[in-house]
Amino acid sequence: MIDIHHHLLYGIDDGSPDIDTSIEMAEESAANGVTHIVCTPHASEQYPYLTQLIEERYAKLRELLKGEMELSLGCDFHMTAENVAEAAANPLRYSIDGKGYLLIEFSNTAIPPQMNDAMFLLQSTGYRLIVTHPERYPAVLGRPEMLAEWLRMGCLVQVTCGSLYGRFGKKAEAFSNELLQRNWVHFIASDAHNMSWRPPHLRKGYDYVANRAGEETARRLCETNPRAAVDGAPWPAQPEPVGLWEYEPLKFRDRKFAFLRGKRSIEDAGDDATKAGKRGFFKSLFGR
Repeated sequence: MIDIHHHLLYGIDDGSPDIDTSIEMAEESAANGVTHIVCTPHASEQYPYLTQLIEERYAKLRELLKGEMELSLGCDFHMTAENVAEAAANPLRYSIDGKGYLLIEFSNTAIPPQMNDAMFLLQSTGYRLIVTHPERYPAVLGRPEMLAEWLRMGCLVQVTCGSLYGRFGKKAEAFSNELLQRNWVHFIASDAHNMSWRPPHLRKGYDYVANRAGEETARRLCETNPRAAVDGAPWPAQPEPVGLWEYEPLKFRDRKFAFLRGKRSIEDAGDDATKAGKRGFFKSLFGR
């Protein structure tokens, strides 16, 4: 298996705090059947992408893990105006091994409508966008059509394996399973940060998918598709996404969240989050 989202580099962000933990995380990944890890340090306002330090620690881990674990370098790329401008000016810089596939993440508080334009900008400079853990964004939970729009734009989707079996709450569990059922998921990854509350347990996710959707699907999400991303290869054929082009609404709220009826809905909350971010994004990006 290939884990395309893993905070293995030590002392860079909120992932591994030290080199010993990084080695332990790699060893645990190997015990889970992972043969290749994509190191994905954050690039955000809180955790800036420190190129020299990242490359030094990446090289050190490659040396220490040689023969035990293959490594690639990617990025957990936060979609801020400054980051988008920087990535567009330096095509493929933040993608996995500089080959085009880019993991992108959004704010947990707001995703403005203008974000689609920023995504188009990155696509126009050669990036193939992978939306990370959409099941964990309140704005997406509130308006799932947002994710459908991104898929129709050609974006790919990565779900955190722990979401599928409830480690990130009932909403994330329900939504990620609905995405899996509809063939709207292209990767599952550990998004490992440490050995305790965010461990590198991709095998559990693989087994879950194999039991729910079949062994072929599990291999596609954990092996075939990640291999294409790591190699920068053409995107392989995928099963037809159910309901994407028919604009069939997602049903996870009705099935899982009846307790919300009579209260302020998560859709209302998502709309508010979207509205809150309408101003400022593209003014900052393009100075208008």
